[in-house]
Amino acid sequence: MKTISKEAALSYHAEPRPGKIEVVPTKPYSTQRDLALAYSPGVAYPCEEIKKTPGDVYRYTAKGNLVAVISNGTAVLGLGDIGPLAGKPVMEGKALLFKIFAGLDCFDIEVNETDPDRFVEVVKAIAPTFGGINLEDIKAPECFEIERRLKEECDIPVMHDDQHGTAIISAAGLLNALELQEKKIEDVRLVVNGAGAAAMACTRLYIALGVKPENVVMCDSRGVISRSRRDLSPQKREFATGRQIYTLAEAMVDADVFLGLSVKDVVTPAMLRSMAARPVVFALANPDPEIDYELAVSTRPDMIFATGRSDYPNQINNVLGFPYIFRGALDCGATTINETMKIHAVRAIAELAKEAVPDRVRAAYECVPLAFGADYILPKPLDPRLLTAVAPAVARGAMESGVATRPITDWDGYSSRLRQIVDSKPAACRLM
Repeated sequence: MKTISKEAALSYHAEPRPGKIEVVPTKPYSTQRDLALAYSPGVAYPCEEIKKTPGDVYRYTAKGNLVAVISNGTAVLGLGDIGPLAGKPVMEGKALLFKIFAGLDCFDIEVNETDPDRFVEVVKAIAPTFGGINLEDIKAPECFEIERRLKEECDIPVMHDDQHGTAIISAAGLLNALELQEKKIEDVRLVVNGAGAAAMACTRLYIALGVKPENVVMCDSRGVISRSRRDLSPQKREFATGRQIYTLAEAMVDADVFLGLSVKDVVTPAMLRSMAARPVVFALANPDPEIDYELAVSTRPDMIFATGRSDYPNQINNVLGFPYIFRGALDCGATTINETMKIHAVRAIAELAKEAVPDRVRAAYECVPLAFGADYILPKPLDPRLLTAVAPAVARGAMESGVATRPITDWDGYSSRLRQIVDSKPAACRLM
């Protein structure tokens, strides 16, 4: 992929009209009768039906296909606390991804509020508009409390994608990497460098999938998070180790898996050499990983390596998950996104990587080998099969866990609807 220049990016966002999204009518509007049906007097009838039966809001309005991307701009990409206005291009971009990959309509909402209590009040007050809420780019530790409260107080799916999206995609990659490396998840020793929202969510999900808590060592900027430290937040105490080690270098000795969600260049070749045979290394700091790709693979040829970048193999990219997770959750009327749904998504993404890749996907990634193996542990973002694989898996997880209010009964019909979403993409967005 060619390097993206500042000039090209600014031109893309500004021309021919500013921004990346718009609102488009879905009903006829060319006659007086059309307008009378759309607004007064015809609109009163669905209003009365919804007043009698609140669930009918999903029958007569766009709520069931509408997601909010909500942020206060306190942790935007690698840019940090740049505020709600400067974060708006990112939220518009997320809205675009929801639409092109899953057919979900999306409003980006930037909230000028950093106090967690006030932020929750604002979001909760506007929640009736939406079928789901994607929290985005909210800094830790506030994001933990904000998500927890909104999940408890709203009756629609709420997910902080920076936490759970990264967790789901990296977990799918981890399952496949461990299979290729012939290691059992319950036996591996895991080192996590970084103790923010994403790192904690990843670690929790890995544990849910089988990693033993006693085999986890997490590090922050001060070193190993150990029980002997007195500076730990409640969130960090959950992952404190009793082992007598204090540095990342000590933690890496004989480790099977490294997960980095921290900063560039904190991992050295010596650390990689100290790891166990056939290690798995996910260096996800962006834009520069914890160790340079070429340096890493030359140091440990027996390693499976992943980053957050699209110009290296095995990109851990949240777009493999969040559009389809919300698609499945909304389609079955899920009231939340829970662990069962996440695990179903993990396994669906992991299994898709093992299937033969269609020619049209290969054509979109010229000169890149696309076959299950050390350099292909996850599907590519432009693989249209993600929608038909992940959304039904999430819906099944919601139904199994009892949170689906509109359970799907016709699975063939549902798969057909999802394929129609793929086929209805504008030509510029669709793989040909």
